[in-house]
Amino acid sequence: MSIERREIAVVGGGLAGTATALGFAAKGFDTVLIAPETAADARSSALLGRSVAFLSEFGIMEALAGKAAPLSVMRLVDDTGGLLRAPTVEFHASEIGLSAFGYNVLNRDLGDALQERMASETNLERCNAKAVGFEPGEANAIVTLDDGSRYAVDLVVAADGRRSPIREAAGISVRQWHYPQTAIVFNFEHAVDHRSVSTEFHTRSGPVTQVPLPGRRSSLVWVEDPKLAELYADLRLEKLSETVADKLHWILGRVTVEEPIQRFPLGGAVVDRLTGDRLALVGEAGHAFPPIGAQGLNLGLRDGEAIVRFALESRDDPGRRVTLLRYEAARKADIRSRTLGVDLLNRSLLAGMLPMQLARSAGLAAMSRVPFLRQFAMREGLSPGAGLMGVPRSVRKWIGGDHA
Repeated sequence: MSIERREIAVVGGGLAGTATALGFAAKGFDTVLIAPETAADARSSALLGRSVAFLSEFGIMEALAGKAAPLSVMRLVDDTGGLLRAPTVEFHASEIGLSAFGYNVLNRDLGDALQERMASETNLERCNAKAVGFEPGEANAIVTLDDGSRYAVDLVVAADGRRSPIREAAGISVRQWHYPQTAIVFNFEHAVDHRSVSTEFHTRSGPVTQVPLPGRRSSLVWVEDPKLAELYADLRLEKLSETVADKLHWILGRVTVEEPIQRFPLGGAVVDRLTGDRLALVGEAGHAFPPIGAQGLNLGLRDGEAIVRFALESRDDPGRRVTLLRYEAARKADIRSRTLGVDLLNRSLLAGMLPMQLARSAGLAAMSRVPFLRQFAMREGLSPGAGLMGVPRSVRKWIGGDHA
């Protein structure tokens, strides 16, 4: 069978992989997205800062108008019942000159918008097959598919998930760990308007996070002990709805839980390197951690934005080694800091030790009382490195006003 030639092959059809493929195609790269069809995803994602700017470059945020809810306030509530209870902290986007930190959208709506954009992109081909082989060479890399077809490309971007076959074929090692927790995820209607406020309750089992959706609807990520999570997920919807209202301290009044109710065991993973010969890892192929702090997809989208940017600066050969080294250097600090931050927050809630409670309470108290620290945290959360410099213009352009 003959070998087809492309500049870029993106392996993996999740949200981060599809967005990365569109990013390449929008910049003029002859791109193939290699991925079998995926099932619809009922979860939601909070798109923050640079993720919004990246998706806006090829029209995705405009396509989501009316389907994405702005996130104007993020509130942290200590619900641990510990001896040292931290004060409630509210982060207002207006405090750093923005109307919203970003937007929360159903994954299926985001996926549909990406698919519709793909259909009109002349530089992008979708190949509904599974990549089973990866052979890097000096001039290009060969990707072999399960139907026997092959592509010769300048650069392979692996966005094929936590168990990435391409990463394994490249011999990149990964360190994984697990938490004694399960995330219960679903959407729900509520009687009281959320007013674009997202509230995260810190409990002894982990965070319980409500994130606004359009109308009087929100999504919930409820981190719980695995055995309790199983019991809660099996409750009748009426009883579960009442339990959720209690968990949220009735801030949204009566709630009505919607099916499906999904459960995910929590864990994390880091790789020893983000690149190989003519290979870059993006999204969960390169890092994974619990759905806490809206970091997962945003981190993957920042990976995608970065590899597209560096490839564009090396247009004659986007897969050359120096380009990949620049990508790895640019992404390393962001990935490490987010992974460490999420891990520490989660472990601090699980730890019953007084020193850990004190450290977490002191940190939240400082942000509550010191505007500079609060503003630093908000800017840094939107765009890594922006804590002291301010939110970049490219980000402010898209989340400084109401664009969704």
